[in-house]
Amino acid sequence: MMINDESTDLNTYKEFYSERFSDKFKEECGVFGIYSLHNKGECEAEEKQAVKKVGTMTYYGLMALQHRGEESCGITVSNGQDLVSYKGMGLVSDVFNEAILKKFSGFASIGHVRYSTTGKPTIENAQPLVVDSKVGKIAIAHNGNLVNANILKELMEDAGVIFQTDSDSEVLLNLISRNLSKGLEKAILDGISAVKGSFAIVLLTKDKLIAARDPNGIRPLVLGKLRNSYIVCSETCALDAIGAQFIRNIAPAEIVIIDENGVNSITVYEKTKQMICAFEYIYFARPDSYIDGISVYLSRVEAGKQLYNEHKIQADIVIGIPDSGIAAAIGYSIASGIPNDVGFIKSKYVGRTFINPSAHIREEKVSVKMNPLKVNVEGKRVLLIDDSIVRGTTSKKLVEMMRNAGAKEVHMAIASPVVKFPCYFGIDTPLRSELIGSTKDIETIKKEIGADSLSYLSIDGLIKSLENKDIYCLGCFEGIYPQATTTNDITLF
Repeated sequence: MMINDESTDLNTYKEFYSERFSDKFKEECGVFGIYSLHNKGECEAEEKQAVKKVGTMTYYGLMALQHRGEESCGITVSNGQDLVSYKGMGLVSDVFNEAILKKFSGFASIGHVRYSTTGKPTIENAQPLVVDSKVGKIAIAHNGNLVNANILKELMEDAGVIFQTDSDSEVLLNLISRNLSKGLEKAILDGISAVKGSFAIVLLTKDKLIAARDPNGIRPLVLGKLRNSYIVCSETCALDAIGAQFIRNIAPAEIVIIDENGVNSITVYEKTKQMICAFEYIYFARPDSYIDGISVYLSRVEAGKQLYNEHKIQADIVIGIPDSGIAAAIGYSIASGIPNDVGFIKSKYVGRTFINPSAHIREEKVSVKMNPLKVNVEGKRVLLIDDSIVRGTTSKKLVEMMRNAGAKEVHMAIASPVVKFPCYFGIDTPLRSELIGSTKDIETIKKEIGADSLSYLSIDGLIKSLENKDIYCLGCFEGIYPQATTTNDITLF
């Protein structure tokens, strides 16, 4: 059953095709799932009431994950007999309201916020995706990117499968649903074993909530609990938002199945090497989240300290570019003793800069989105700290804004290494030829953005800021990407 969002004007979202004009990597997606142990005899009245609120809890979880995707969102709820879905284009708060949420009644739910890495930004590709199978409906919400999706899709189309979307998530969903007659666990094992790439997924059937993470753990996924309800979600901040307790991280290659009997775990691969995306810490994740046991905020502060250890810039004030550069600026200030202060006032009411198709309009909009605080920078040597540079267009504008505000010198330091390579695992990155760090050296980039100096954190410095663990994918810096092989027999059809 689908509750239609008839108010959606799909033409509005054609603007998203201009995404390549952005000067930041795009967030991937966020997933959330909740299962209430509704049929346990020990459930109290409060728990029975909570059964009717799984859709609302999913709504609040998605609100906390909104930073991971702003194009579309959706929720699917199981009432034990049917899966009821609602999805639309835009922010969670714009798509859902109290009247819609009241229509959801069930004991399990999954939700999704999307930024498209594959598939067009249309309502058809909004998730969760739902298909009918021999044993009933199954829904999926997926964060990541399947690098062999096109090959698998061609094989299934040759076998007569008809696809409703151009999302790689539907490929995985069909792989699973076509084998459900063999049993849920076997179908999921076969489906996941067939795909390559990154995924943190939540699946919903009429009586089960399933979560799975790719064999390298490239995308984050956590397990939590709220009274008699289990939660799986992309980041711990979503657990905090609904008052849930963090239990543990879902491990790479792990499948978690939650039903009336509680939580069961199985492993897809015998041997895996964790390689979580370093950009989760640098930019994507909310600073109040913990990703695989590491505080995102503290890792950014430490990156700023490491940046000072490597590049001691003579400045009067350190300014973090809102929002993801702020923590690194605090770290640089702590290590250097240079005062950290506000340099830009960010408007809360301006949309994302990338929606404007004209490069000229996009750059002009930066001035609307962020305005320099002249009283803090006039006559001073200013050090701007940002999380990354992708194309350099925004950096150039920010430096120019500082100079126009009266800064005597404008230096820029980046709290990550030089981005030289595109990502194939769920980040919408430009072509390599469009990455300024791939085509130009640091001195040339410095001149292009108009800064007095430009510094980047080294890869070693980044690893130090992440507790010196050897568990990170650094493909966008080094060009070396995770690879996983399966030890299971794969059955596609």
